[in-house]
Amino acid sequence: MLGDILVVIGAVALLEGLVLALAPLRFEELLAWLRGLDPGTRRMLGLLIVTTGLIFIWAGRMLAG
Repeated sequence: MLGDILVVIGAVALLEGLVLALAPLRFEELLAWLRGLDPGTRRMLGLLIVTTGLIFIWAGRMLAG
């Protein structure tokens, strides 16, 4: 269980680091776009991303057996 958590945290750090390393200007544009959204829209976007992540985790667990 702890190993799985560390793998997930490492994967998230890897992906975020790649975004910052490979496209820092696009990342700034994304932040500016997010700042332009109202808080309710940002909350719904966050919930959508969380839901998508949970579905991916569930699907990965089902495929792994």
